[in-house]
Amino acid sequence: MNHFFKSLYLGKRLFYAIAIIAVLFLLSYWFHPLYPIVWLCAWGILIICIFDIAWLYNRQRSGILAQRNLPEKFSNSDFNAVPIRIENRHAFEVFIEIIDEIPIQFQKRDFLKKIRIPKKSTFDFEYALRPVKRGEYQFGSLHIYVMTRIQFIKRRHSFDTAAMVKVYPSFIQMKKYDFLAVDRSSTQFGLKKIRRIGHTMEFEQIKEYVMGDDIRTINWKATAKKGTLMINQFQDQKSQPIYSIIDASRVMKMPFEEVSLLDYAINSTLAFSNIALKKQDKAGMISFSNTIDKHVPASAKKTYINTISEALYNSTTDFLDADYGTLYGYIKKQITQRSLCILYTNFEHISSLKRQLPYLQAIAKKHMLVVIFFENTALKELVAQPATSLQNIYEQTIAQQFSYDKKLMAKELQKYGIQTVLTTPQELTVNTINKYLEIKARGLL
Repeated sequence: MNHFFKSLYLGKRLFYAIAIIAVLFLLSYWFHPLYPIVWLCAWGILIICIFDIAWLYNRQRSGILAQRNLPEKFSNSDFNAVPIRIENRHAFEVFIEIIDEIPIQFQKRDFLKKIRIPKKSTFDFEYALRPVKRGEYQFGSLHIYVMTRIQFIKRRHSFDTAAMVKVYPSFIQMKKYDFLAVDRSSTQFGLKKIRRIGHTMEFEQIKEYVMGDDIRTINWKATAKKGTLMINQFQDQKSQPIYSIIDASRVMKMPFEEVSLLDYAINSTLAFSNIALKKQDKAGMISFSNTIDKHVPASAKKTYINTISEALYNSTTDFLDADYGTLYGYIKKQITQRSLCILYTNFEHISSLKRQLPYLQAIAKKHMLVVIFFENTALKELVAQPATSLQNIYEQTIAQQFSYDKKLMAKELQKYGIQTVLTTPQELTVNTINKYLEIKARGLL
């Protein structure tokens, strides 16, 4: 009996009917013949409610079955589908309201889905959730409110579908750009891949000299035997170490479209590392703030992307100030082979760049360093708005100065031979992969 009352709810139509009955009772005070008719209507509504309850409770528990089929993990900053299946075992059509206990991180308290399911049939639907932070997300119960065509009474079915889903760095974004590792044209990003003869220790063959070949590769012993100029030909080196270095300090806490710059960098690192591995390079990562947080040594194993994904998922930060001196010392000690270092960071003022510039120069002497930092899209929007007052003009002038400083910082880094990418957060992954492919094509590493 306790379960019966807990699962019994009144529908909107019943409240409307009760409100009409109350008004009619009020009117019957002046129109006495209306009084017995109103009582008949009231008893009629009561009888209808009894029949409605009988229909809904004719099967104790198996009238409605529901199941939420969650994926193993969610992709951060992407829309993830949450499929739900509902089976109607009643011998009549039902009207259903669905309330799902969504994780508190989404702060979504108005979730309600209304559907109609024919008798003895199954209905499948899904809704999408977009997490903006990594971590564990706890789903609660799934509540189904069932009504007959009359819709006076609701019966609640609660299904204990509690489950935990981990939100990982954006593997959807990683798969989206997966084609760049095999596509030969890549015209979408203005790149042209070419076969380049390398000058590494990966020997390919000895061939006759032709005009335009590098004379430094002449093989004098083979030349003496053949009586004609012969040269050594080498393959472009593969399995080069590629490191993604993530600045996890407070400058990366700024959010764009609810996602922090740190998570943009983490998503980009996963997609970029996947491309590097498929290009047969060694991929690794380092995250740091005031100390070194994570270090995944570079490896060329195809399954290594899972190791990188786990490290990125577990990356945490207190958003303290970044210590580039510690980073330089760690790289000097731990990364002994010349590598491509992709540094994700952010500088809001040129003075902050100049403080770190000596360390960046020191890293760039031994490694191929690419510094990636962010354009402030909010400033762009502010500059694009029409100025309607003196205050607007003042704000736009400051915004333009900040935008100019960003470009000045990029030129300052390039002056010291440091590759730079100034990008919006939304285009970070595309521009990072694009820069990597450009460096590989030009043989800069």
